[in-house]
Amino acid sequence: MTSLYLFLVSHSIQICIFIYAKEYNNIRIIKSQMKIQPFIQCLHDTLQISYFTGIPDSQLSSLCNYLINTFGISPTHIIPANEGNAVALAAGYHLATGKIPCVYLQNSGEGNIINPVTSLLHPEVYGIPCLFIIGWRGEPDVHDEPQHSFQGKITLEILDILQIPYLVIDKDTNLEALQQSAEKFSEILSYGNSVAFVIKKGALTYDQPGMYQNSNSLLREDIIKEITNVSGDDIIISTTGKTSRELFETREIAQTSHKSDFLTVGSMGHSSSIALGIALNKPATRVWCIDGDGAVLMHMGSMAIIGFQNPKNLIHVVVNNAAHESVGGMPTVSASIDLPAIAKGCGYRNVYSVDTREELIHILAAVKNTWELTFIEIKAKIGSRPDLGRPTLSPYQNKKNFMQYLAGLR
Repeated sequence: MTSLYLFLVSHSIQICIFIYAKEYNNIRIIKSQMKIQPFIQCLHDTLQISYFTGIPDSQLSSLCNYLINTFGISPTHIIPANEGNAVALAAGYHLATGKIPCVYLQNSGEGNIINPVTSLLHPEVYGIPCLFIIGWRGEPDVHDEPQHSFQGKITLEILDILQIPYLVIDKDTNLEALQQSAEKFSEILSYGNSVAFVIKKGALTYDQPGMYQNSNSLLREDIIKEITNVSGDDIIISTTGKTSRELFETREIAQTSHKSDFLTVGSMGHSSSIALGIALNKPATRVWCIDGDGAVLMHMGSMAIIGFQNPKNLIHVVVNNAAHESVGGMPTVSASIDLPAIAKGCGYRNVYSVDTREELIHILAAVKNTWELTFIEIKAKIGSRPDLGRPTLSPYQNKKNFMQYLAGLR
């Protein structure tokens, strides 16, 4: 099996390189972006793909919007808590049906799939085949945000280590190349191996963008302004995406220092654990964590650890807009679950849920003077300013300034 697998991997990579050339059999390949509909049709016709699960990605917005518009959230399209969950769901689907599942993700989620790929899917374990569609952020020589830089450099290397053959799809890839690659992938999948399409920026197009909204009234940026009005010089740990961008912008507009803020620009789902680590080691300092519902869902087990440790100086705020807004707005399940009840069950002492500005101002003022582990769910609408900027400080400079400030606190 191992020698056969290596042959297939080597052969498929050679095919991928060959069909990716500018000319094929002396016939010039016409350069044009690929529409999502024929891409999906090829996966269905050649690989019999009819099941999708994954975590939304702005690089894969054409795919994500198509799936929502076509399947919604249903048994054939599930947005799980994290990428590892997606792989496990895919494995269950294959075990029940014998069919090939499709898992989509941003390349930053490769870390979350490594364990289930190596200890569940791999041919040396259960041999469960899976098609991965991976958005390539931080592609070398393409401008992107700093949190994507290193991940972008090692994206293909990780797939090589995991022994997952792949085809890189860009704006020049045509349907003929896709079809030939899919046919080779079909053979590889039949032996219990996994394969991947790595999607460059702008490679796939879709002319029906998703429209995501809810009935809440509070904007996240206004919520952050209210928190900074109350927090003063307290420590703030902000979660990935637009939350950290809006916190930075709030300080810039108010012309106040960023010294007390740690912007968790990457590592989605871990800001509350960072906040816990700081709170336990600076027990006389108030620590605020501004989290998001998608991030909380991704690593919800951290709430149990926070509750058990019971740091009296930690206020855990979850801005809940029931969406992965920073990568396009696709829904989470948080509109259907009781986050305050979960926090209470995990051991948070004070638990609140607010959905109006008046309630928010009242609760923030109250918890500012209460030294007990606190959880605040703030229900927010989907949306942000079209001119929302990005942090002008590098992550390293943010860390350096933040640690200098922390050094003087107890």
